[in-house]
Amino acid sequence: QVQLVESGGGLVQAGGSLRLSCAASGRTPSTYTMGWFRQAPGKERESVAAIWWSGISTYYADSVKGRFTISRDIAKNTVYLQMNSLKPEDTAVYYCAAANFRYWTDSIKAMNDYDYWGQGTQVTVSS
Repeated sequence: QVQLVESGGGLVQAGGSLRLSCAASGRTPSTYTMGWFRQAPGKERESVAAIWWSGISTYYADSVKGRFTISRDIAKNTVYLQMNSLKPEDTAVYYCAAANFRYWTDSIKAMNDYDYWGQGTQVTVSS
């Protein structure tokens, strides 16, 4: 079992920044691929970013590319999502997720392929 706890959400004006954190604990979380997803009201949950367990590979959705950065501190078992130049359309509940993928494939973008989820943290961007 892997437990995930997100933090860092809040209310920010458009153009501002936030850094989300996801603290992992439990069974060897450092070997898991970590993903960030988000879900806006009335919309499906979507992939935002992902990072391979070693940090050597990352993925970003087109909508956040160039504005968001995913990183991880293996020693702290923590994954971060630095969000810059925030837009009102970034408003959503953000979730981190973990999965023990063997290979870097399109599965890293697939919500249903992740095994563990945090409780989510609200990000609200005002215009």
